[in-house]
Amino acid sequence: MWRALLLVLAFWAAPARADLAYVLNSGDATISVVDTQTRAEIRRIPVLREVHHLVVTPDGRSLVVGDSGGNELIFLDPESGAVQRRERISNPYHLEYSPDGRYLVVASLRRDQVDIYEAASLNLLQRFRQPDKPSHVAFSPDSRWAFVTLQGSGQVAAVDLEARQTAWVQDVGPEPAGIIWHRGRLIVGLMGREDFVALDPSTREVRIAFRVGRGAHTIFPGPDGRTLYATSRVESRIAEVDAETLEVRRIFEIAGGPDCIAFDSEGRLYATLRWTGRLMVLDPATGEHAQIRVGRSPHGVFVMPRRPGLDAAFAFQFPGARSGTRPMEAPPPPGLAALDGYVPAVPVTPVRVEAGSPTSRLRAPWR
Repeated sequence: MWRALLLVLAFWAAPARADLAYVLNSGDATISVVDTQTRAEIRRIPVLREVHHLVVTPDGRSLVVGDSGGNELIFLDPESGAVQRRERISNPYHLEYSPDGRYLVVASLRRDQVDIYEAASLNLLQRFRQPDKPSHVAFSPDSRWAFVTLQGSGQVAAVDLEARQTAWVQDVGPEPAGIIWHRGRLIVGLMGREDFVALDPSTREVRIAFRVGRGAHTIFPGPDGRTLYATSRVESRIAEVDAETLEVRRIFEIAGGPDCIAFDSEGRLYATLRWTGRLMVLDPATGEHAQIRVGRSPHGVFVMPRRPGLDAAFAFQFPGARSGTRPMEAPPPPGLAALDGYVPAVPVTPVRVEAGSPTSRLRAPWR
């Protein structure tokens, strides 16, 4: 009995292994694996051609990377980065599993198609031709609907996953990209403007939600459930947004074109910087930040916790879980109607994040 107790105590007393960050380098056909403790790249995984986005399988056992140029899915062990298997698939640019785990929906930017696959078998169930450049995918919490942004035509398409048909297509603005389900509405970034817009899927009404800067791109719920983080690639910013009111609280000025975002189990934010080939680490609570050199044109990113009690599904367990893949519905807050007329000015409490160098503190405010 004492021996068993000692083994248990030794297990919990042992230092936790460093988290791993996976960064998809679309410009040089590799995946960087980064040790988050030493903040150093520890290996690169070669791919065929051009990786952009990634997602975790419903069982949490695989990290699935879409090689859109190579027409391939790469399944990785999220604990080690080992390649588990590769599957041929048509142009997987953006990919998401439905919340119930039944479907894998793939947006094919170059081939103007949206594909629905059976998640378990990867059998193609339905292919939809879309007007121009299907870009990003989000779901309704009940898995009935998939919503796809169409960059080329400035629209969002609603796909009925049960009927397997496109139910409607709605104009939202120029070059829509990132999309999430958020408290009964869809929040969409417009790369052709500086706005994120809110689309009501019931009435198809479109209103400005908030502004972050030119090249408004993608949006990610933070782990506290009270914050959203939205990126602007052209203005080179990350906006910290109140999840209830959609008010912009802070703007982080970040050179390098921030794109995709992930969070570690301590709440730190990891953002890929497309134009400078770096991964930025930012602690929103303390202002500490650092940059890590990775490959060319880094795009998608995922942080895998490697400590007792956490697994790859941790990213979907907190209140603000990524609603692109695992939407976690919450009742609309009392003041949601304020969204309709509220457009905060930009910048709002701007904060400069200096490029380069080791960990330092943010300077705020900066003008």
